[in-house]
Amino acid sequence: MKIKNLVAMLLVAVCGGIIAVFAYTRIVEKKEKAHFEAETSPKPLHLASFAPFNINDVSYPDLTLAAEKAVNCVVHVRVKSMEESYNSIFDFLYGRPQQVPREGAGSGVIVSADGYIVTNNHVINRSDEIEVILNDKRSFTAQIIGADPSTDLALLKIDEANLPFLTFGDSEATRVGEWVLAVGNPFNLTSTVTAGIVSAKGRHLNIGGQQRRSQQSPPQISIESFIQTDAAVNQGNSGGALVNIRGELIGINTLIFSRSGDFSGNAFAVPASIAQKVVADLKEFGHVQRALLGVGMLPVDAKFAKEKDIKLEGVYVASVNDNSAAAAAGIKVGDVITAINNVSVNSMAELQEQVSKFRPNDQVIVNVTRDKKMQQFTVTLRNEEGNTQIVRGEPSSDTLGASFEEVSQKDKQNLGIKSGVRVKEVGKGKLRDAGIRNGFIITAVNDKPVNSTKEIQTIINAVESKGRILINGIYPNGQVMYYVFAK
Repeated sequence: MKIKNLVAMLLVAVCGGIIAVFAYTRIVEKKEKAHFEAETSPKPLHLASFAPFNINDVSYPDLTLAAEKAVNCVVHVRVKSMEESYNSIFDFLYGRPQQVPREGAGSGVIVSADGYIVTNNHVINRSDEIEVILNDKRSFTAQIIGADPSTDLALLKIDEANLPFLTFGDSEATRVGEWVLAVGNPFNLTSTVTAGIVSAKGRHLNIGGQQRRSQQSPPQISIESFIQTDAAVNQGNSGGALVNIRGELIGINTLIFSRSGDFSGNAFAVPASIAQKVVADLKEFGHVQRALLGVGMLPVDAKFAKEKDIKLEGVYVASVNDNSAAAAAGIKVGDVITAINNVSVNSMAELQEQVSKFRPNDQVIVNVTRDKKMQQFTVTLRNEEGNTQIVRGEPSSDTLGASFEEVSQKDKQNLGIKSGVRVKEVGKGKLRDAGIRNGFIITAVNDKPVNSTKEIQTIINAVESKGRILINGIYPNGQVMYYVFAK
């Protein structure tokens, strides 16, 4: 009995051991297998460029704060003037024009709390009265501080304080593709805001040159380096603000390209880098202190670069004016200007934009490539007259209230005159009060022949206060006239 019990216990022990060994081996194999699979199984990889895209995740910048700030600083500019109109050919031949009222409108931007407003020159040109309407509906009569046809900018002033105003931003730091807002009064719809992106920078459109050719007027400097945008701009937006998403003024909306006359996708603004300098000069001097290098330029394209065996960069110096800043510094024909004060320039517009930030007598560093070697020149900039002096306004900005232009030798021969200065446009002032009309050629002032605006001003300056000024002249139809007014 005892032997049976012992055998039974031994069998139970052996079976238990077998079960234990089996269970242990199964557990260990399972763990090893799991470990092997963990080490060898491929991990999921996601390439950044092929990450799943959810169209609902697209977001746009918040433009509301910039819009709220800008609309309170952009004004509605309304202008009134009287223009000559002829009812018949006989009225024209006998010099009997009728005065008819003209009204126009545009926009402006308040740039200081004490009431200085920048707008386009073409908005206020030839105006007799200028009304400025703020966003809060208050109305003021504005005074013209100065105008600059070369950049199509003008500075107005209203008698008010503590006004909201926009600060100038860094237009050069503005990037293509950056969001911008155009704020103005298109079609007399006040406080209109449109959004878009910067499409291009440094656009030169030769608008001034085209206008001057069509008017057959003498050459004049035109500064064009526009910011191009696709924000909707229409008639009435001229003089309004182009602002970035921070509400900084980076441009003054000036023109559009359109076959219909309405917006078609391209609008252009004078950059803040130019506008800020013009505003400062007009405020201080009443005239823009225009600094010039004094060179004639040609763009460098692939064909031109191959022809001249030069790099495809910079602006080619085609001519150097005598007594110019460039000539005095040693810049020569054939040089390629690549930078102004270490800012690269690859077009005439970019070069003009850089130089226009300075005044005569300022010094700039000009990088030039000559004979395939880079050279630097320190250039002391000069004014239009070839010196470094401050230029004051011409008679157009004083009591005469008119702009003038030269008379060609052909016109002098046709009219039988030996001297003369043409009255280009009569504004509010002594000449209009005396009855002088556009196109009148002043041949003499106080019996002294004149051939320039300087000669006119010199004679008038020599007349004592309240003294008599006698104007001799002739109209294009041959009618000789005399006008007298007191200084």
